[in-house]
Amino acid sequence: SIATMVKCAALLAALAGSAAAFAPAQVPAARSAVSLNMAEATDEFYIDQDRRNLMNLILVGSAAVTVGGLAVPYIAFFLPPGSGSGAGGVPAKNALGDDLFAKDYLAEKPVGDRSLAQGLKGDATYLIVKDDKTLETYGLNAVCTHLGCVVPWSAANNKFMCPCHGSQYAPTGAVVRGPAPLPLALAHCDVAEDGKIMFSPWTETDFRTDGKGWWN
Repeated sequence: SIATMVKCAALLAALAGSAAAFAPAQVPAARSAVSLNMAEATDEFYIDQDRRNLMNLILVGSAAVTVGGLAVPYIAFFLPPGSGSGAGGVPAKNALGDDLFAKDYLAEKPVGDRSLAQGLKGDATYLIVKDDKTLETYGLNAVCTHLGCVVPWSAANNKFMCPCHGSQYAPTGAVVRGPAPLPLALAHCDVAEDGKIMFSPWTETDFRTDGKGWWN
């Protein structure tokens, strides 16, 4: 009958709808393409980041080399001249910048003389003439350890006397009266094979204090 046919048609339609509900959904082609493009973009992003890091390192390294090359001579300009070392040392010089030779120097200096010469780092340094008319094996830096004045030698008082604040030093440079807190710095004084008077750093024990030299 017609009613039966209608019911059958409705039942078939219902079954078709149920089957369609459980069927896997189809991914649109456009959506798949977008996902693929995003994945490729992600891969490309990580590659670019690595390259960017590498370029940054190269840039920083180049900048450091450039700045360092400019900074080294600039800093070196403000550093004092080298003080020499070990056996070499630096030659003692007079006020005109000429090298001093022991023979000529001793010929014109009396016993007990303490005269200034240019020493390590360009500091004024006393050369000492001993009783046997040879040079003492050490020189004394003339810079006062109180506030940096150049301390003159007073032959009449047989000691170094600073006119700035009254500090006094023995003939060996040891402190006799303050406010100077430390003795005058020592430097080795030797005569080279060519006769030049040479200064070199004193790194041994300070014989006046039996301790390490404060200038080291």
